[in-house]
Amino acid sequence: MPRPSGFSYAQFDDGSVTITHRGRAAGRLRGARARKFLAEAAAAEPQLVMARWTGAYKHGNERAAREHPRNR
Repeated sequence: MPRPSGFSYAQFDDGSVTITHRGRAAGRLRGARARKFLAEAAAAEPQLVMARWTGAYKHGNERAAREHPRNR
């Protein structure tokens, strides 16, 4: 499975975090959720963490895509 890419995040003075994907806003976290995200992103692969937190992670069609003739 290909690794997600193109994610980045910015932390603001009020403690909120905005996650962007290829320059477009994908999510905004505030309070305890933002702190939990920052701790997780520091400890693990940030691209995977951001993909999971924004919901852009394993949509269920990976098996079908793998078996498509174009991907063989």
